[in-house]
Amino acid sequence: MQSLVPDEIIRMLLRQKYHLVGNHSAVKRCRWLYNSIVQDRTCYKQKFYGIKSHRCLQMTPSVFHCTLSCVFCWRAQSGDHDLRWDETRLPEWNEPEEIIDGCIREQKRILTGYKATPNADQNKRLEAVTPKHAAISLTGEPTLYPHLDGLIKGFHRRGFTTFLVSNGTVPETLSNLSEEPTQLYISVSAFDKKKFSQVCRPNVPDAWEKLNETLSLLPSFKCPTVIRFTLARHLNLEYPKLFAQLVRKANPTYLEPKAYMHVGFSRLRMDYSNMPTHREIKDFAAQLSTEMGYNLLDEAPDSRVVLLSRLEKAIKLA
Repeated sequence: MQSLVPDEIIRMLLRQKYHLVGNHSAVKRCRWLYNSIVQDRTCYKQKFYGIKSHRCLQMTPSVFHCTLSCVFCWRAQSGDHDLRWDETRLPEWNEPEEIIDGCIREQKRILTGYKATPNADQNKRLEAVTPKHAAISLTGEPTLYPHLDGLIKGFHRRGFTTFLVSNGTVPETLSNLSEEPTQLYISVSAFDKKKFSQVCRPNVPDAWEKLNETLSLLPSFKCPTVIRFTLARHLNLEYPKLFAQLVRKANPTYLEPKAYMHVGFSRLRMDYSNMPTHREIKDFAAQLSTEMGYNLLDEAPDSRVVLLSRLEKAIKLA
């Protein structure tokens, strides 16, 4: 791992409480895990889909590698702090079971401090030691990992549900999955090729075309599918009707318009003023709902996200 990226990037991530696993994977405590155990406040994924925040393992099989360098992304990208590496030069890959074992081990290590945390719900802490949901997201692009199919199967064999979050630029990985995730997210942050180049800054050729290929694949999936819109003021928030053409192509189960949050390394590239209010996200959702005939099912103001679907109510997955 150290040979592919600058040592200072690794030190930064460790300071930010990333737990590195093997050559290319990582786990990080989601703030909602803490909030659930200590404050009894839960993530919108629990509210929308029934996923227990305190039993969610947030991981990535591709911590340093991505096909895009989105301006709003919180992750460390090549060029941040003048530290550079080739994000498309891929590592020697670890086997899925190694990654899963390592991630569960690190999640347990994250939880050790909660024994002495004031106000911690100890019943939840004990449950959290045995996670039941894997969010395959966190940072980087997970579809770059060539054994993703085995990773999903491995989690499922252990009784996990899985949410796979992808930027959609490696459609061949998704089309070759023999086992689908419990739910598939595709991030869409631009409505045409010009805006895509400006907002997502691809590291690979034909990334816009590959995203569109992925969107055309979505109707073939049996699992629930989601288009996630990460929306920033003065960037892409103002164009709900232009995004509708991509929704028509993908016909996903859900739409999740969500606000850009001014956190992590995105603060090097974006201003606080780019972060929309929840009211602005609701306005975007309302216009998209009118354009596409999706119902507004739910919302989570703390996370500035709205859930739209043609369903009458969301499918509870856990």
